[in-house]
Amino acid sequence: MREQSVPLELEWDGNDPHYVQVLAWDADGEAIGTARMSPSGHIGRMAVVAHRRECGVGSALLQALLSIARQEGLTSVHLNAQTEAVGFYARHGFQAYGEVFLDAGIPHRRMHRSLAPSTFGPAGD
Repeated sequence: MREQSVPLELEWDGNDPHYVQVLAWDADGEAIGTARMSPSGHIGRMAVVAHRRECGVGSALLQALLSIARQEGLTSVHLNAQTEAVGFYARHGFQAYGEVFLDAGIPHRRMHRSLAPSTFGPAGD
């Protein structure tokens, strides 16, 4: 919120208790990244502290949510990506659609990803 000057009233929507939350910690126990997903598969509030970007933290958070989505039986997930992050999500199989729009004054694109059925065998394999 501070880094991008997003007003507090736009960030706190009261949905956190209903969403899956993932949090990344470093070896010292400092929170370095977070993301959430709604029951319908909308991923949002993804953030990684600046000094830990490009270290795989965002990818790990996203992969955790994709795994949870599959476990919950979702067939797809979606998100609103800041335009500067579209490439990151595209590398994870998301496809952009629609026009650029502003959210909290920041340009975004809608993105979607289908979830293929798990290729894992029965439990214990």
